[in-house]
Amino acid sequence: MNDNEWKKSSREARYWHATEDGKVQCELCPRHCELKPGQKGFCLVRGNVGGKLHTFNYGFSVQATIECIETEAVNHFRPGSRILSMGNVGCMMACHYCQNWQTSQVKFLNDKNVHFYTPEDVVTHAIKNNIEVISWTYNDPVVWQEFVVDTSRLAQKNGIKTLYKSALYIEKEPLKELIEVIDIFSISLKGMDPKMYKKYTKGELEPVLERIKEIGSTDRHLEISQLVVTGLNDDGTDARKTARWIVENLNSKVPFHLVAYHPAFKYNQPRTSIEKLLELRAIALEEGIEYCYLGNVYADGFSNTVCKKCNHRLVERFGLTVHVSGIDESNKCEACGEPTTIKEPHRGESQKLEIVNFVSEQKNHFEWNSEMNSIHVSIVDSSIDTAFKITRHPENRIEFVKISDGLERLILSKSFSEETGVTIEADRADSINYLPVLDRAHFPVVNVSPQSDKYLN
Repeated sequence: MNDNEWKKSSREARYWHATEDGKVQCELCPRHCELKPGQKGFCLVRGNVGGKLHTFNYGFSVQATIECIETEAVNHFRPGSRILSMGNVGCMMACHYCQNWQTSQVKFLNDKNVHFYTPEDVVTHAIKNNIEVISWTYNDPVVWQEFVVDTSRLAQKNGIKTLYKSALYIEKEPLKELIEVIDIFSISLKGMDPKMYKKYTKGELEPVLERIKEIGSTDRHLEISQLVVTGLNDDGTDARKTARWIVENLNSKVPFHLVAYHPAFKYNQPRTSIEKLLELRAIALEEGIEYCYLGNVYADGFSNTVCKKCNHRLVERFGLTVHVSGIDESNKCEACGEPTTIKEPHRGESQKLEIVNFVSEQKNHFEWNSEMNSIHVSIVDSSIDTAFKITRHPENRIEFVKISDGLERLILSKSFSEETGVTIEADRADSINYLPVLDRAHFPVVNVSPQSDKYLN
């Protein structure tokens, strides 16, 4: 990506005003950066250009990736849906344990990991790959406001749903604009301790809580997640306070996800254990949460949805593998007839792809382990369609997947507890990268040396 490609994205931003002393003040997030000409904000992707606030990352994204909706801590909207995940560069926060620091923190960014898309590109990619949900994710989409809104409006016109995965450190007016075009909000609430928020995320807690309540007062779908960080918010206090706050300010039926973290960036405590997540889940249920799920866990029984009346299993989940097993066509429990809270439960079930004359040009085998239960398959040359044959071991079950229309990446995950690994064959002989995914919020990048943020100067 050359300098001209970076520069073409610079355009006047929304949500700012000029000050009397010749500066501009950003009104997108509660940080309210006040900037001299030539100065960039905290996020490093918005700045003062000639006395106007510009956004520098319009259309810039990590590789668009085919994933499933559960990747975004969303369990009660079209379970198992394929989504097109879009992640930008820069962030309005700086979490010590950031799971995607190589792209959220611009000073570490290498432009080899960045691609340019227009709103039309994103929607076209979704349509041609039969994807009905576009997700704004990975690096927080707050600092991508203009591109998110423009693309989401276009998606709406084409019957495509939009999903917003965010820490929601945003002001009231831009959130109102988002509510007009976003169908699903998955909010990452870092904790309930204002001091922790300030020290470890460089944000403030209270504005986040206020924005979540504003979403909760609308008809938009809402789910809440909390990354459980070892030694930081895992002693039960935050889980209890968060669960109680959800019940008192939203609804006991709002799904709450407790998500395991992996050591990253400036924070190197051990990965969250299943035992710890189960301990916190018990606390959340005790506080009245009706649906509490465990994230980044590849084990049986931890993220199923069951009927609250008769305990019949409605949706079976293993990691990112989903089967709607107990909901009838009228969205009721098949066992007792109780209505479910899951929206459009059968809309997301994928149709199996069959390729009769598949010709393998390359083959790679990967063993699952305690650190890696998912992998991103990244195509270097996306100018042609690519088909993959996936063999799951030890049962040697075969499935096919395909990437079309210029898309470059998809996720593959362990699908059942006894699965030991996968063999991936491609119908092309040229270079394909296989990148381990450390958790569902993690976007792995090609390991290249960082460059400066020259494109923002």
